[in-house]
Amino acid sequence: MSQPASSPPVAKPPASPGRPKDMNKRAAILHAAESLFVEHGYEGTSMDQIAADAGVSKLTVYSHFGDKDALFAEAVRSYCEKQLPTSAFNPDPSVPLRERLLAVGRAYFAMISAPQAISGHRLLCSAQMIEKRVARLFWESGPQRVQDKFTALLERRMAAGDLAIDDVPRAAAHFFSLLRGELHQQMVYGVCSHETCEEQREAHVASAVDMFLRAYGTLP
Repeated sequence: MSQPASSPPVAKPPASPGRPKDMNKRAAILHAAESLFVEHGYEGTSMDQIAADAGVSKLTVYSHFGDKDALFAEAVRSYCEKQLPTSAFNPDPSVPLRERLLAVGRAYFAMISAPQAISGHRLLCSAQMIEKRVARLFWESGPQRVQDKFTALLERRMAAGDLAIDDVPRAAAHFFSLLRGELHQQMVYGVCSHETCEEQREAHVASAVDMFLRAYGTLP
């Protein structure tokens, strides 16, 4: 007696990709992290505090960011991107170079001179933030990323014949050093109020841009 033919195996449905991340929760976590890291520093901020301020569970925080270092790095990157978005570094040669540099300069100085940025800078210079690992996380997620984007802008404008630069990354560092200058130091040290320094900002930025162009520009 013949055996009945065996039924073909039933195909399993494809595995679920997992529950999609809630972007509103992610944004709330980043907002809470930015505020707490500025107020208390890296060491003074716990994942429990961030979860509580964001109105989510600690498990949700870890689900979105993995660990505290990753969250700190993303908070720095997110703050910089909001204040100085990638679009600010558009290398379009149809935009006059001085106009483009002024736009970058204004946005950069506004970012570093905001009250929360001044507070964060003071924390970075304090004893609790000396740990090299945290300092490097901050540098690579914020200042270095901004400088890299500006370096790419300079390279494109060099190709268009607007600039003559031997060492482009060094020239980018010069630009941001000029922008910080004495005015930013006065704000960090509390020599002048935010409102008083704001009145000087436009002249300060224009002076930095013009000095940079005298050093590297090709136009008379």
